[in-house]
Amino acid sequence: MILVTGGAGFIGANFILEWFSRNNEPVVNFDKLTYAGNLQNLASLQSDVRHVFVQGDICDSQKLKQLLDDYQPRAIIHFAAESHVDRSIHGPDDFIQTNIVGTFRLLEAARHYWNKRIGKEHYDFRFLHVSTDEVYGSLPPDVPAFTEEHVYSPNSPYSASKASSDHLVRAYHHTYGFPTLTTNCSNNYGPFQFPEKLIPLMIVNALTGKPLPIYGDGQQIRDWLYVKDHCIAISRVLEAGVPGKTYNVGGWNEKPNIEIVSLICDLLNEFCPGDYHQLITYVTDRPGHDRRYAIDARKIERELAWKPLETFETGIRKTVQWYLEHKDWIANVQSGEYRKWIAMHYQ
Repeated sequence: MILVTGGAGFIGANFILEWFSRNNEPVVNFDKLTYAGNLQNLASLQSDVRHVFVQGDICDSQKLKQLLDDYQPRAIIHFAAESHVDRSIHGPDDFIQTNIVGTFRLLEAARHYWNKRIGKEHYDFRFLHVSTDEVYGSLPPDVPAFTEEHVYSPNSPYSASKASSDHLVRAYHHTYGFPTLTTNCSNNYGPFQFPEKLIPLMIVNALTGKPLPIYGDGQQIRDWLYVKDHCIAISRVLEAGVPGKTYNVGGWNEKPNIEIVSLICDLLNEFCPGDYHQLITYVTDRPGHDRRYAIDARKIERELAWKPLETFETGIRKTVQWYLEHKDWIANVQSGEYRKWIAMHYQ
């Protein structure tokens, strides 16, 4: 059995679904169910005995201890995090609590649990920490992509909190010999992504005739990774990664935001004819907006034989089609809090 934290969120839910498509090992899904945690993402597993859901907070040390004692997982995959830069600018406290304090408490609970395991169970245990490329800061144009040796230089409360959690994970390996693995991924996209992030926000707004808000000049560049490819990479790192190592996971798809939005408009026009490009609206850039991120994913390909299966063109087509086919899901996540957040940032 494995333990997944944040398994009702976007990447966590996709990971669990992908996990069960490949093997039958049970998963304990530990999630606080904040605004972005949605058990509807896992509705297909409602009667599946392999999936055990436990609601709880990674900041709750006693709950973590009980969870580990009860289920005895062989590995922990740690997704649980506050993850949106804009939210971190307006409310950094949640990011400090969840991403730093929560990761610390999870590490402590896991370390004590690991120390009680003996023989093969002790040797084979793994703690896989899922992080982001944003910890590396902003890249100038024409500078090589981030490698695992790139100096950390976080520029937002979100990326600073994730960098802090990365440092804690590294320290627990170095100090205690705790068998950690870290992955730093580029921008994910795909099914079940809460519509505050760029791609689902553009799709949802376009379908309802609302403006498509583009920060600044729209030339911010990101590397885009289809979420299923990311989930396969995580499974591969868990299977064969070397404890103490970091693996960058990227899609080899650097594109400016305005190009992404234009392509979404083109695809929507193909599936649901309309004049979506006229909805593009430029808005004031957010504070400290990083200009470029890019991941060099050669290490994970060289050492673990992983590389993405989707191009951006195939992945974005699948993503747009998914949102068109799941309008009930969109309606259910558009709560009052979601509408309030959109108003705060984009009106």
